[in-house]
Amino acid sequence: MTARISCLALAAATLLACTVAHASTVGETHRVAHTPSAALRDAQHRDALRITVWYPATTGVSETPLQVGPPDKPLFDAGRAAADAPFAAGRHPVILLSHGFGGSARIMAWFGTALARAGNVVIAVDHPGTNGRDPMTMAGGLLVWDRAVDLRAALDTAKADARIGPHVDVQRLGVAGFSMGGFAALVSAGARVDIDHYIAFCHAHPAEATCAPQAEAPDQTLAAREQALKTPQMAALAKHAGDDYAIPGVRAVFAMAPGGIEALAPASLKTVDTPVSILLGEADPVAPPASNGKFAASLLPHATLKTLKGVGHYDFLADCTALGRQQEPLCKHFQVPQERTHATAIATAEAFFASHL
Repeated sequence: MTARISCLALAAATLLACTVAHASTVGETHRVAHTPSAALRDAQHRDALRITVWYPATTGVSETPLQVGPPDKPLFDAGRAAADAPFAAGRHPVILLSHGFGGSARIMAWFGTALARAGNVVIAVDHPGTNGRDPMTMAGGLLVWDRAVDLRAALDTAKADARIGPHVDVQRLGVAGFSMGGFAALVSAGARVDIDHYIAFCHAHPAEATCAPQAEAPDQTLAAREQALKTPQMAALAKHAGDDYAIPGVRAVFAMAPGGIEALAPASLKTVDTPVSILLGEADPVAPPASNGKFAASLLPHATLKTLKGVGHYDFLADCTALGRQQEPLCKHFQVPQERTHATAIATAEAFFASHL
């Protein structure tokens, strides 16, 4: 079943009230692309980029749970999908999806499968060297502009694929991301990376959470990053950090709790013509809103900002299981029920993409 959008224009408020007819079943399939940039970041220098695709599927197939953690003791429930199910007929809007630092495509399946159920083909990746399935690397943490390269490679792979390609409408292309995935989404829309701006910001604000080593890679301190950038190979790569990595045709960007925004050139944010919707938690200690999401919204010419009281950073990961709430540190700090935050994120994203794609 394809998604049908029915919108009533409210002229007085210039708003749209939209109803989305959802697909009854979501499929999941996997592909691999091979890129030189992946080999630079992967701990074993493999050039493979793992791709996950969620999509509207035909009726009559059975969905199974998508979970994260040991098979017999999962820590996260990430949604449901039918493995390699046939695509629903027709061409569907496309949304590229980027996970956060140390995350994965699967940890964002709660969001990706929901958008697929709303009638979109969602193409997600595991960013090499900065995902939770492989060892984290300094190159993965530093070469943040290559996240947009990953998304473009995944899109090209899907377009060329005999099964996926006939069902994607690249004239209706959006990008979504969480944390550093939100950063990647903005780069995909034309924002430019500025590593010097980030380093200068961190020297001026050494206590800022954005500048501290993240829990997923505690060895990646600011000093270690600066030292790595001085090596000949990394210095040569960093010369291209500020190049244009925009993906042609992107018509809308949805960013959840975007992080690393101080590594973007502020002037470039002012030139992003694409509509951007930013959703963040006011209680986010990892990507502080003032220097990340709110700062980006203040510069982007076509941005809308929605803030959630009491919501932190990891609220935007998949639902924690009962075991996860006991054992996983990321599951222990929710002030607001995760299902409420997820419902808001999904509804906001669906309405936003429906109005622009």
